[in-house]
Amino acid sequence: MTFTQEDARADLVAAPGSEWWRTAVIYQIYPRSFADASGDGLGDLPGVTAHLDDLKDLGVDAIWLSPFQRSPQKDAGYDVADYRDVDPIFGTLADFDAMLAGAHERGIRVIVDLVPNHSSDQHVWFQEALKAAPGSPERARYIFRDGTGENGELPPNNWESVFGGGMWKRVTEADGTPGQWYLHIFDETQPDFDWTNDEVRAEFRDILRFWLDRGVDGFRVDVAHGLIKAEGLPDFTPDPDGGSMGGDADEVPYWGQPGVHEVWREWHEVLAAYDGDRALCAEAWLPTVAQTALWVRPDEMHQAFNFHYLETAWDAAALRDVIGESLAEYAAVGAPSTWVLSNHDVVRHASRLALTAENPQGAGIGPKTPGKPDPVKGLHRARAATSLMLALPGSSYLYQGEELGLPEVIDLPDDARQDPTWFRTNGERYGRDGCRVPIPWTADAPAYGFNTTGESWLPQPAEWADLARDVQVDDPSSTLTLYRSLLAERRARNLGAGELEWLDGYGDDVVAFRNGSLLVIANFGDGAVELPAGEVLIASGPLDGERLPTDTTVWIAAA
Repeated sequence: MTFTQEDARADLVAAPGSEWWRTAVIYQIYPRSFADASGDGLGDLPGVTAHLDDLKDLGVDAIWLSPFQRSPQKDAGYDVADYRDVDPIFGTLADFDAMLAGAHERGIRVIVDLVPNHSSDQHVWFQEALKAAPGSPERARYIFRDGTGENGELPPNNWESVFGGGMWKRVTEADGTPGQWYLHIFDETQPDFDWTNDEVRAEFRDILRFWLDRGVDGFRVDVAHGLIKAEGLPDFTPDPDGGSMGGDADEVPYWGQPGVHEVWREWHEVLAAYDGDRALCAEAWLPTVAQTALWVRPDEMHQAFNFHYLETAWDAAALRDVIGESLAEYAAVGAPSTWVLSNHDVVRHASRLALTAENPQGAGIGPKTPGKPDPVKGLHRARAATSLMLALPGSSYLYQGEELGLPEVIDLPDDARQDPTWFRTNGERYGRDGCRVPIPWTADAPAYGFNTTGESWLPQPAEWADLARDVQVDDPSSTLTLYRSLLAERRARNLGAGELEWLDGYGDDVVAFRNGSLLVIANFGDGAVELPAGEVLIASGPLDGERLPTDTTVWIAAA
């Protein structure tokens, strides 16, 4: 009998009311840094396929792939030139189909990254816009405006790019004269679409169907709080203390505009026409948990990344607050909370949790960063943080390599860095390269098993030999073993579908709760904490007899 995609999908469909995404553990793959089958130094889709058994062994429910579509790679694939094709550096559409089928055969769902806020400047639409006249239908797909000043020599407003520098780029018209300006929230090679344009909206609905027809299980949506800009594009100066958005949701004219919700309702309808509980997950940076929950109302997105949890300091009271608020706010709109500690845009939590100085999101860390982390303390806290996170009800996201305890790579040479943030800020911000270094599989192999040639698009540190998967897989004390144990116990006890009950009596420096048949205690204080009676199932670090040391989390079977 021939095994088909539909056979695979039949095994993946959840019963009504128990959609898979409500409780899933989803593993983010950054394709260029996961595994390289071709040996050119860049990871690819055949490399992902080659390690599907390792992902099944880890125990994840789904994988999310960062962009692999055709792109000039000015921003590591987040500058898409063709949304319906695979970039040759990652393989072919046939390679994607083989990876997808292999994942489904193993009971692993596949989420595709989609970048709707902007395209590459090499996208055929933008190239047509450059050749067309102001006011043309071709330019109406993007946000072109006349400049200000006596001769239009100044940008339309004062907006500053997320990557540093101005948010506008002036074009040269077909006759060689200085012309209009176009908006780019990120790099100048990433022009923003105009999402008030019906042609843009119809195009992306068709792109969704292209990938859904191939069998994908959902989409992670990049910059889901963007797309719509305030009418008139008014000047705005970000508040230095305004968090990742630079101000409140009703203040920032290019983030969190009400009209964006109409887009997600349209997308929701597209996915609802397909079987298998296809899902949308929003990358939405918003000031409060309550505002983020608006993105996952019943007719919009299904999930939204809980960045408030990710950004919470290593503090028991703060974590209790954000956990309680998240569970309440997401439940109020009928959605699960998600939990996440690391991704391709932030300092890995094995380093971030031990930083001793402020580190704004996107700034990264490097040789000159103040308050650099203690790697031993950082890993200890990271293991405790993950052990706490994976016991929470809802859905959790993991970032490739965190199961190996990988820290941020701090000492990358300046000439090796590739993040646009590094260049657009003239080296003032290191950016995100440190969390994107190719991960180690085999200690004594070229490029630590990333490939067979030793090539690597970012240099790997020598100490990663000790963190390679083959070193950790049979070590009962390794971080990989901890993750495998946590995920197996989480699945066996159905913790994702559980309910959290706070436990009293452990002091202000402890987070303690019950989820079904599991007691979870995490110690953030300086002294050890007495443990209750019961079978210790998992501990993130060594225990002190019947006491829980600092920066340690324990799972105990409830009586």
